[in-house]
Amino acid sequence: MPFLRFKGFEKNSLINFSSLIIEQFSNLANVPKEIVKMELINVEQITYSPMSVEILMFQRKKEIHDEIAKMMYRILSEHGFTHTHIFFIMLTPSFYYKEGLPLNEIPMLKNHDQDSEPSEARIW
Repeated sequence: MPFLRFKGFEKNSLINFSSLIIEQFSNLANVPKEIVKMELINVEQITYSPMSVEILMFQRKKEIHDEIAKMMYRILSEHGFTHTHIFFIMLTPSFYYKEGLPLNEIPMLKNHDQDSEPSEARIW
């Protein structure tokens, strides 16, 4: 968790730049690279559906989501995917279950700036 789900892409194309996406995403979202899950979703289209990236994560400040979307679009565009839809699906901690139990306490990382208030810590 978080999950980056790609639809309409070729697996080999994603593999070429997956480490770059994971590294930059983890920096912007302030999460360890090891917890970022990147998936390729195969769908059978009934009507036209554009290539897309679904980002499932706990909500951050709007500016963080904006930066993540810009980064994702930049990397995809550099690899020829200029018409990709990028959207977020916000997860609610109390409805996220691990081992059958809802998260009562959300693991948090401190900001890179040591002077910031604890309320500025980012949620995984």
